[in-house]
Amino acid sequence: MGNPGSLRSLATIDNWPVPNAAAAVVRADGTVAGAHGPTGRPFPLASVTKPLAAYAVLVAYEEGAVELDEPAGPEGSTVRHLLAHTSGLAFDEHRRQAEPGTRRIYSNAGFEVLADHVAKATDIPFPEYLRQAVLEPLGMRSTTLDGSAAKDAVSTVDDLVRFAAEVQSPRLLDPRTVLAAMSVEYPGLTGILPGYGHQRPNDWGLGFEIRDGKSPHWTGSASSPRTFGHFGQSGTFLWIDPDAGAACVALTDRDFGPWAVEAWPVFTDAVLAELRETAPPLP
Repeated sequence: MGNPGSLRSLATIDNWPVPNAAAAVVRADGTVAGAHGPTGRPFPLASVTKPLAAYAVLVAYEEGAVELDEPAGPEGSTVRHLLAHTSGLAFDEHRRQAEPGTRRIYSNAGFEVLADHVAKATDIPFPEYLRQAVLEPLGMRSTTLDGSAAKDAVSTVDDLVRFAAEVQSPRLLDPRTVLAAMSVEYPGLTGILPGYGHQRPNDWGLGFEIRDGKSPHWTGSASSPRTFGHFGQSGTFLWIDPDAGAACVALTDRDFGPWAVEAWPVFTDAVLAELRETAPPLP
């Protein structure tokens, strides 16, 4: 992945009101543009677990174990609906709130149903399937899932840099599958983005949230509309900005709250500005 550079903007995490924080930026070519803080320290990911789980589901799809449009979850729902938070399942309950495909209801329960579906299809417990399909091939040796596929993974910045490099230049999946994951599924649906209120539209891909024109948002004002990723209630985030040709991971041990709403966009804008300044010359 290359040697970490020295992006000055990453050091601003030292000013965040958190006990511990680590961050890194990885370019689309897999080189680490910069890293700061205890990048080998394990942090609970909360919902940053979901992109990892989604990637494993997409491996299962490419292996032929599941189809994106096969029934899964409540009646009328599919694997695709569950990945895109349009199954109609409630946030944290296995209770149907809407017809599939009609509303964007962010659902931990949906990802738990999805994990169960893949486990049954593959005859492998989902945490083990995630390990075999994603973590082990990418060398993510410090990442574990012990519990919900929606929110219970633990990882390090170093490991998530490997994942972010993979998503930008896929080896485990066909690039066309990743392109689908970062493209809007069921366009135009409204819904609540946790922590940021109602969004019209509230766009998602397959397991990844898509920035588009959302406001307010946890990424920066300079983030391109194509930016996609996820944040977690444990004070964690991963974004990938294809227009910037880079991804950023930040992990903390303070729960998401007003501090993050204030700090994260300013941080992201500083990172993007420095990336533009330090971009390698075109060949």
